Amino acid sequence: MKKFALVVGATGAIGHAICTQLAADGWSLYLHYNTSVDKANALEKQLTERYPQQEFLTLRANFLQATGAEVLAAQLFTIQTIVFASGQAHYALLEDTTSADMEALWHVHVQNPMRLVALTAAKLRKHPTSYIIFIGSIWGDIGAAGETLYSAVKGAQHSFVRAYAQEVAPSHTRVNVIAPGIVDTPMNAHLNSQEKQEIINTIPLGYMASCEDIGAMVRFYVSGQADYVTGQIIRVNGGWHI
Repeated sequence: MKKFALVVGATGAIGHAICTQLAADGWSLYLHYNTSVDKANALEKQLTERYPQQEFLTLRANFLQATGAEVLAAQLFTIQTIVFASGQAHYALLEDTTSADMEALWHVHVQNPMRLVALTAAKLRKHPTSYIIFIGSIWGDIGAAGETLYSAVKGAQHSFVRAYAQEVAPSHTRVNVIAPGIVDTPMNAHLNSQEKQEIINTIPLGYMASCEDIGAMVRFYVSGQADYVTGQIIRVNGGWHI
């Protein structure tokens, strides 16, 4: 029987890495996207050619809208794993942040993910073991000046996971956060080379994470080898925050 995982934000750099690693482990995938239809179709084609015995389906839903979760949930059939890898950030002082900015990030990172989990809970608990993974952030733990809004919604994700993991543990659903430090993705394109090096100099391991580093952690936590772990914030940051 095929095992299905949904990757929300599959066309982002981290989402793409997660998809390729889960597919290598035999997962059939729902590939969620919003506007990047060409990337989604290319990823579906690549994975289908590489793993013809599995299924790969592209699904569109706009998490900027309050009804995004309902639109996505209506396209799902059987599902055992959900990975939230949407990567929308916001760089601004709080006094320069609008209500629209706040609403957008709340919808993408908190409201729609929580609503989607609620809508798919019955499908998840049909399986002997199921998984929910959020790609959180170091800023959800310690906060960042100039990224107050992003820090707040990531902190909300972390708190949700701690609470919901307890709620669904009797249903054998494991719920965890993988919280990267700085990852070498286009999301950090606003940093110039000097700024990047200054950050790297503060990381004990001395380099940024790759998207594959994050994908490998997702792969491990849904592999069945970490099934006694739930409700945890798993820090993948090179020792930047311990």
